[in-house]
Amino acid sequence: MSTETLFWLVVPGLATGLGGLALLVVPRPSDRMLDALLGFTAGIMLAATAFSLLVPALDLGSVWEVLAGFGLGAIVLLALDYAIPHVHARFAEPGHTLDPRRRQALLLVSALTIHNVPEGLAVGVAFAAGGSELGIPIALAIGIQNIPEGFAAAAPLAAASPGLAARVGAATGLVEPPAALAAYAAFEFAEALLPLGLGFAAGAMLYVVADELIPESHSRGNERIASGALLGGFALMMLLDNVFA
Repeated sequence: MSTETLFWLVVPGLATGLGGLALLVVPRPSDRMLDALLGFTAGIMLAATAFSLLVPALDLGSVWEVLAGFGLGAIVLLALDYAIPHVHARFAEPGHTLDPRRRQALLLVSALTIHNVPEGLAVGVAFAAGGSELGIPIALAIGIQNIPEGFAAAAPLAAASPGLAARVGAATGLVEPPAALAAYAAFEFAEALLPLGLGFAAGAMLYVVADELIPESHSRGNERIASGALLGGFALMMLLDNVFA
């Protein structure tokens, strides 16, 4: 593994911490701002799923291999969604309520961890499948969207403690580098499994977008702002994908 590859596998996950640190500067963001950031994040993830994961997967393998990985990724995220206690402070997800016996910060960390694992997997599999040409665009996309994601997800804690919110936002990104490194190691020498791995990452990321990011960004009456930001994020990722192609 080259130093450049190691850099791109690790740095995108750490970008979540920048979003957490931004809460020290803007400790009381408006709902409109948070919904725009979540929509922007969703747009980047949607475009990354399509252009950087599914298209290369279909180039490398059959549609059935990709569909198998895609379905498996969604099922695994669905299982994690049910198995790991978590809440979204701005979005009441069915089946998940705030347990007063648990710290809200811990539950928010769990929610962000569910988001970040598939993102780390996507970066690792992308580098294993296509090297820097495929890996750098998706690493850039994940890193860019991790900043507003970390900010928006930890922001509800800022009213009580900006310092705690910043630490929560920073901590959640730590799960991504190990996931990226594990995926890279697992698929680098198993080329036959790359379509399955890319499909898995795509299914997991799309589940997060559809199940949590879009509903959360639409939960406070700012649907049009969130949708406009989603389109902007999608366009930015489409541009990055072509610039680095």
